Amino acid sequence: MNIKRALISVSDKTGVVEFAKELHNYGVEIISTGGTMKTLREAGIPVKYVSEVTGFPEIMDGRVKTLNPYIHGGILAIRDNAAHVEAMEKHNITGIDMVVVNLYPFRQTIEKPDVSLEDAVENIDIGGPAMIRAASKNFKYVTVVVNPARYNDILLQLAEGGTISDGFRMALAKEAFNHTAEYDACIAGYLAGQLGEGQFADTVHLVYEKVQPLRYGENPQQQAAFYREKHFTGSGVANARQLHGKELSFNNIVDVESAYSIVAEFDEPAAAIIKHTNPCGTGIGHTLSEAYEKAYQADPVSAFGGIIGLNREVDVVTAVQISKIFIEAVIAPSFSEDALAILSKKQNIRLLVADKLQSGCKQVDIKTVSGGMLIQERDVSIESSEDMKVVTKRQPSPEEWEQLMLAWKVVKHVKSNAIIVAGDHQTLGVGAGQMNRVGAAAIALQQAGEKTQGAVMSSDAFLPFRDTVDVAAKAGITAIIQPGGSMRDEESIQAADEHGIAMVFTGIRHFKH
Repeated sequence: MNIKRALISVSDKTGVVEFAKELHNYGVEIISTGGTMKTLREAGIPVKYVSEVTGFPEIMDGRVKTLNPYIHGGILAIRDNAAHVEAMEKHNITGIDMVVVNLYPFRQTIEKPDVSLEDAVENIDIGGPAMIRAASKNFKYVTVVVNPARYNDILLQLAEGGTISDGFRMALAKEAFNHTAEYDACIAGYLAGQLGEGQFADTVHLVYEKVQPLRYGENPQQQAAFYREKHFTGSGVANARQLHGKELSFNNIVDVESAYSIVAEFDEPAAAIIKHTNPCGTGIGHTLSEAYEKAYQADPVSAFGGIIGLNREVDVVTAVQISKIFIEAVIAPSFSEDALAILSKKQNIRLLVADKLQSGCKQVDIKTVSGGMLIQERDVSIESSEDMKVVTKRQPSPEEWEQLMLAWKVVKHVKSNAIIVAGDHQTLGVGAGQMNRVGAAAIALQQAGEKTQGAVMSSDAFLPFRDTVDVAAKAGITAIIQPGGSMRDEESIQAADEHGIAMVFTGIRHFKH
């Protein structure tokens, strides 16, 4: 399709002068509006003012300028439809072959800390979306451009053949409809917030952009891709940078999220090794290498082929430790130059950098069901010992308190029913995803083996019977932390007192389904 006439009206003026100059050099007549017209004329580019086309001035502070048959008739006309051509000739309407428009900066406006409702409303574009949608609908004849990054692609096509291909016009139309859909979703979300609906409005519009296609999903027979929440600028796995290694798989990304979510719980150096979203080992220490060694020794067998999360810069000592076994991926805030050199010798290991996840972030957690989805706030609750209640005759010792807090922070990230056995600043046993709590405890205690003597235990939800306490006592557990809240709490407390176990109630549950 030849480009004879273009309408340019943009809020984001990145590259527009250079683009318009090239269009002019190709003999394209340019129509424009207020601010864009001024910019182009100052650059010496011949521009026709839109009012010269419509025969009507911009009015109402620019709210009405392009909503006119001379504009929309020029965009929407079907060029090989005789009736449309006749109407254009009868009403002296000239075709518009290209529409270069991006919209008032609504999102940037509402992100200002003290923005008023009036300012936000004034930055809702009306004419722009109308022109974009009209041009997108008529993509068979009109090229629509909403993204400055596309300018060079268009100029290349014009340079190669003097026309824009049918397929590229359709791709640009799809991009334009995404642009207006995202814009409207942002406005709807803002107004929902003004009405007090928060994150749980009557209608939810989710806008995500593709980061990369994936070879497959959880299994080879499942297609998959990785998407990032559009405009998300916080720290997290979606914004992590890969420094080295093979492309991440679907399961890698899920496990990386789990690994880094755990170590983000800790202020001290911490390491977590993940297998199938559950931590096979978590450790803390005075140094990162000490924390990693504790995490690894918690379950060396399961650590093979795992995903490692670290909450400090990876140093040489830690890098050497990690390099001794097969690991799928490591995510950390940074890597020292020497540590990166050591780990990069392993060709396939994926090395990722991401800032520490921010506790208390407002992101939501989304789970899909057949034909629908569930949305909830992320579980970012952080409890301290001051918030908890000792319900037994015996108080935990200072050392037991340290181990209890470690166990409590980790059990939050284990699939329910979840039990953690911890001691010596590391997890010793993990019981994950079991159908009953005493079964989860038995698995965790068996894994910990002889190390259960003097160790502590955490449970992600209350203990409905005394059986878990009895099993723990038999294994040598000396302190238990759990939410409490069962009708049989007294039974568990009595059992703990009988065995001389200190028991702490947190008042907070951490199911993870």
